Order: sequence, then structure tokens, then C-alpha cells
Amino acid sequence: MSDKIFIQYVGFEPKPMVRQYTFNVLASGESREYTLTILNEAFDARRARFQDGPDICTLRLRRELVEGENHPLQSHFRVSESELDDYRQTHLPKSMQSLYPSRPKKTL
Repeated sequence: MSDKIFIQYVGFEPKPMVRQYTFNVLASGESREYTLTILNEAFDARRARFQDGPDICTLRLRRELVEGENHPLQSHFRVSESELDDYRQTHLPKSMQSLYPSRPKKTL
């Protein structure tokens, strides 16, 4: 993958079955538009959060760009259930215990 690649998030559009995210990618002096979708059911079932949608799609798009050497043959991708699971596992919120560590015990 080239060092000079720019990914710009354009926005999303809610559709009846999916939420569609649009990105512009500038690589090797060429601009292309890509769309990625996440099933609405994933948001309804809380397997994904609305605010994480662009990040989830960006990660998928980056993988496709690497595999396609900056020029994937397709311009539309669907985020899979396993990709949502992977994202959720790597972006788990910190537990309350780590935010408030226990106080050291006093020794007499």
C-alpha cells in the first residue's frame, strides 16, 4: 500500500435494511468513491454503535485497499458479523475497576 493515501469520510445514508457509509479515497493521484454497509439489525441488536459505524467501515476499507494494492476491484463492501465481533472485542470499554484502582492497604 502506498504511503500517500487519503481516506475521507463523506457521510452515511440510512436505507431500509442497511446503513450505507460513503468514503472518497485519493491514492496515486486517483480519486475513487467507496460505499460500505452495515445491517441495521446490527445496530438494533447493539452489536454495533451508531458512532462506531464510520470507524468500523474505515478499518474494513483499509484492509480492502491493502489487499487490492490501493485499487480494489469492487467499490462496495458489506461489513460482516465477524468483523463487527472483532471490532467489539478490540474496542471494549474500560472496566470501572481500571478507572478507579483500589487504594493501597496501609501497613502498620
